[in-house]
Amino acid sequence: MTSKTRPVTIKPYAGPAGGWGSAKSVTAIIAREHVPFKGTRLLSTQNKPEGYMCVSCAWAKPSQPHPLEFCENGAKATAWEITSRRADPAFFAKHTLSELELWPDHDLEEQGRLTQPMRWDQISDKYVPVTWSEAFGEIGRELRALDPHQVDLYTSGRASLETSYMYQLFARIYGSNNLPDSSNMCHESSSVALPESIGASVGTAILSDFENTDCIFYIAQNVGTSSPRLLHDLQDAVDRGVKIVTFNLLRERGLERFVNPQSPVQMLTGKETKISSEYYQVNNGGDIAALFGVCKALIAADDALKASGKSRVAGKDGKPKDPGNAAMVAFAASMASVDKKHVLDHDFIKEHTAGYKEFAQAARAYQWDELERVSGLGRDQMMQAAATYAKSDAVMMVYGMGLTQHLMGVQNVNMICNLALLRGNIGKPGANICAVRGHSNVQGQRTVGITEKPGLAPLDKLSELYEFEPPRWTGRSTVETCGAIMNGQSRAFISLGGNFLKAVPETGAIEEGWRKLRLSVQIATKLNRSHVLHGEIAYLLPCLGRIEVDQQATGPQAVSMESSIAHFHGSRGKAKPASPELLSEPAIVAGIAKATLGETKVPWDAWVGDYAEIRDAIERTYPETFKDFNKRLFKPGGFARPLPARERKWVTQSGKANFITPDRLFPELSTSQSTDVLHLATFRSNDQFNTTIYGYSDRFRGVNGTRQVVFINPEDIARLGFADGEIVDLTTAIDEATVRKVTGLRVVSYNIPKGCCGAYFPETNPLFPLAHHDPKSKTPSYKLLPVRLSRSILHPDE
Repeated sequence: MTSKTRPVTIKPYAGPAGGWGSAKSVTAIIAREHVPFKGTRLLSTQNKPEGYMCVSCAWAKPSQPHPLEFCENGAKATAWEITSRRADPAFFAKHTLSELELWPDHDLEEQGRLTQPMRWDQISDKYVPVTWSEAFGEIGRELRALDPHQVDLYTSGRASLETSYMYQLFARIYGSNNLPDSSNMCHESSSVALPESIGASVGTAILSDFENTDCIFYIAQNVGTSSPRLLHDLQDAVDRGVKIVTFNLLRERGLERFVNPQSPVQMLTGKETKISSEYYQVNNGGDIAALFGVCKALIAADDALKASGKSRVAGKDGKPKDPGNAAMVAFAASMASVDKKHVLDHDFIKEHTAGYKEFAQAARAYQWDELERVSGLGRDQMMQAAATYAKSDAVMMVYGMGLTQHLMGVQNVNMICNLALLRGNIGKPGANICAVRGHSNVQGQRTVGITEKPGLAPLDKLSELYEFEPPRWTGRSTVETCGAIMNGQSRAFISLGGNFLKAVPETGAIEEGWRKLRLSVQIATKLNRSHVLHGEIAYLLPCLGRIEVDQQATGPQAVSMESSIAHFHGSRGKAKPASPELLSEPAIVAGIAKATLGETKVPWDAWVGDYAEIRDAIERTYPETFKDFNKRLFKPGGFARPLPARERKWVTQSGKANFITPDRLFPELSTSQSTDVLHLATFRSNDQFNTTIYGYSDRFRGVNGTRQVVFINPEDIARLGFADGEIVDLTTAIDEATVRKVTGLRVVSYNIPKGCCGAYFPETNPLFPLAHHDPKSKTPSYKLLPVRLSRSILHPDE
């Protein structure tokens, strides 16, 4: 069904997250991909011991899994990969790439699995079959003819630890540190901020923290769409009486109420679990102000209690010691037990932190009316959140890309750490920081060397092991690679998975530069837009998926990845490969490496024959992190990555955890003071994983049949002179001299704070200037962009 004939309905959804809506959605996609028996059988092994790890989100694999250890989106990802459909040579013989450029990404991927290597033929403008040896040979010749500075080697989040290690090693022996990856576009702000604050590049939480916590601050992450298996941990916590305090732009259904599809009682009775005990809708970009408000309330209460001169707020006569500050002293007393003199953990602050004095002064200095204006919350709401926090002994901080994809993404994460440090909520059971990663192994790839920053890679060790001199110059991040493509500095782009062109900002200009590449190579399972646009020489190299049996010289192979909680897990494919012509990702990387580099000290063929040898090499390179890697590969629940911060050992310049004070509450967005500017946030539907669009339904937001919508507060719709259902265009409101526009969006009246609006990623990516990113992490600010609305002459979905 084409976009023009799809019926569009927009109606509020009354159901919970999970429940029958989730069950029906899973059944529907398994039927649509024509894998009813195969899909059901494989799903029973997903995220199980000796099974395969989900190819979508990075949530942890528990040591004692549920009977069905998958979520709605995980089931969709599996069905999408094991589909019976095939994008084979017969398909490509029917369609030119110029024709396929006009197809939406959903339709491209819906053609099914790629079956054999293809090369773009200029005369026919079609992909035509080639042999693997022909493909490797020409790719190698082209790479040898280029300066390594001109070559970018991109990695998406699905590649295994084994493949990623081989890929970064190939890049460095070749002479390039240009290793952009999908982490640059999502949690790079965490990778910069967490080392500054606590000396760890990833979150410190583990699964058992959910069992030991008595409060969770859940900030800017949509669990119902992005990581639904985490709902089981949240539900269990709520059942134990744990309070969940949520700060989020939208009221997401998964953070409101949940029916567990694996509970017969809940499914039959419809009994719902209320997830959030407190839910605060924060203005777009107002997170720092909201968290400062909570911190200010805690510090003020601590000051008042200290000034009262004793732990009890009343004298023997029952009257307050300090009548002038009675309200705050009483508030402080409500948060501190009678035998405590402080609301804050001063012993922890003194022993383990630096920078508290400066941070506390900044918190005291902010006026409540300013914090209220920027955050969108009332003083009483921020004080209530502070009270809940202070009454809890072990508090977890859980957050996602709603914090990191901002102009102030690094400072957002610093503020999370600041709040945790005030009461010592790092490095004890039930109290840690949980950065929820959105892609299966995006965290693990960085662990084994996928980084453009030479200081983060063990270059001396690699040099010793493989007898070469690694490049020491700083490579390009994703944003910098986009700039290099636009200005012609990049001449070759090799992509290990992903859909780069749809994921990046400044889409139009980057696509124009993409066409001028000398060489584009795509290692992939399915067709997408980054494949139908191409360089002068273009190859499409189809690989095995993680779910498929990977048969090599020594037998079926297993691969590994790292979860959001920094545990390493083994994964073993169970499905029959989509085509006998497919090679594994390690085999493809080795083939390109051998054709490009010639003789090296790397045993490429031996590694491809036995992935255990790659894991031994990873262990030799990172002996502390991967001790006994092969022995522990399938340890139930995975094995933990060593993180000193979990033990309150701070690997920072100060030797302590650092309070880092943001320099402002809100970023500079535009010089315009016009009241017609709204602050746009992009987000995913529950029928989507990153750039992969499974369908045109966003059940929780009540949208069906389209993705061309913009969600706006009803008061803003009226104030700006528009109507619910009207068709509008969005224009970027930063640089008035440059027009960036997305057309044909349907206005949807929605519960979103006034002055804000929301639309889908990646459809609105063309609005985002390349320079619109956090200055330290270079993460695109996909969650905050000033835009204007205008009436459109286009029909939606065209």
